[in-house]
Amino acid sequence: MFVLSSAPAAADAELAKRFPQCIEHLESQAIEAGVSSQTAGEVLAGAEYLERVIELDRRQPEFTTTFADYLNRRVNSDRVSRGRELLDQHEELLDRVTRKTGVPAPYLVAFWGLETNFGAYFGKMSVPSSLATLACDERRSQFFTEQLIAALRIIDEGAIPAEQMEGSWAGAMGHVQFMPTVFLRHAVDGDGDGKRDLWNSLPDAMMSAGHFLQDLGWDGDYRWGREVLLPQGFDYSLADGRRLPLEKWRALGVTDAFGNNLANEPIEAALVVPAGHRGPAFLAYKNFNVIMGWNRSEFYAIAVGHLADRIAGAGKLQNPPPEDMPALSRDNILTLQKALNEQGFDTGKPDGILGPNTRSAIRGYQSKNGLVADGYPGDTVLDALEVKLTSEASGSDT
Repeated sequence: MFVLSSAPAAADAELAKRFPQCIEHLESQAIEAGVSSQTAGEVLAGAEYLERVIELDRRQPEFTTTFADYLNRRVNSDRVSRGRELLDQHEELLDRVTRKTGVPAPYLVAFWGLETNFGAYFGKMSVPSSLATLACDERRSQFFTEQLIAALRIIDEGAIPAEQMEGSWAGAMGHVQFMPTVFLRHAVDGDGDGKRDLWNSLPDAMMSAGHFLQDLGWDGDYRWGREVLLPQGFDYSLADGRRLPLEKWRALGVTDAFGNNLANEPIEAALVVPAGHRGPAFLAYKNFNVIMGWNRSEFYAIAVGHLADRIAGAGKLQNPPPEDMPALSRDNILTLQKALNEQGFDTGKPDGILGPNTRSAIRGYQSKNGLVADGYPGDTVLDALEVKLTSEASGSDT
C-alpha cells in the first residue's frame, strides 16, 4: 500500500507534494484490480489534490450533538410535509419498489429525505478527486483506495461520466448517497435503460435503496420500532442492547406511547433511550438494526424510523427529547472516561467517544451510587465525577 508522511505538522504539505507519485501507484492498483487502463489513466490524470477534503476528514466536532438537536434538525414540519407530497407524487414508482423489495414507501422517502433532502443536494465534490486525495493520506488509505477503485469501475461500466461524478467530500453519491463499494454491490437499474444512475434517475435510486435494505435483511412484516412508555421505577439497566420478547416487555409494564398494551406478536425488541430517562424511549425491532446497517448511528436509525412514521401520517413523539441536555465536548468525554476507569468502571481506552463501553460503565456507576441507571451522562454523574462543562455544554438531568 502507498502511504505518505506520518508527521502531523508536515502531513498536508508532504501529501500535496507526493500526490502525483501516489496517483501513479493508484493507477497501477486500479488496473491490477480490473479497471480498464483507459479509464484508470484518463480519470486519474484529471484527479486533483483537494486540501479541503483533508481538512474535513481530520476535523473533529468540538461538541457532540444532543439527541434533541439531531432529531429536530432532521425531522421537522417542512421535511414531513415535503415527504408526504413526494409519497403521493411518486406513488406508482414507490409501490413498485415495495412490491419488489418489501420496503414500505415511507421508509424509502425517509432515507431520501435524510440523505439529500429529497435530492436537493448531492454534494459538489469531484468523487474521483476526493477519493484519490483520501486514498493518498495514510490515515485511511486502504479504505479509500478500495472506494476509489470502485468509483473507477462505476465509470468503466458507463453509469456516469467521470466529470459528472460528484458527491460528498468522502465520496457518497447520488440521491441516496451510496459509497462506491455499496453502489457496486447493491445499485440496480430501476428504469430499464441499461445503466445504474443514482444521480439522474429516481427509479434507479429508489430501487437501489430498496434493494440495499432488502440485502441487509429488511423484514417487510414489521416496522422499525415504536415509541413506548416506561412505568415508574423502571430498571433502565435493561436498555443495554439486550433483546427481549414483546411479551417480556409487556410483563415489565412497558406500553405503547399512548398507554395501550404492546402487540401480541412473537418478535424481540431492544429498549433504546437516546436521551436518558428524561427523554423518549423506543422499542427497536429487527429493522432498526437494518437501518443501522446503512448508517451505524442510533440517532440516525431513530430519525429514519420517526420520519417514516410521520410521512405515513403519524404525529410527533409523545415524549419529545429535552432540549436542555448537555452537549459534551470530546475533552469532556475523555475526562469522564478517565474518571470512570479510575473508579473501576471500565470504558476501555479513553477516546472521547460516547460509545457502548462508556455507556455501560456509566450504568455501572449509576447503579452503584443509587442513580437511575440509564447510561446517560447527565449533570448528576458529571458533577460527581468532576467533569467541568463549558457554557455551551450546560444542561440538567434533574
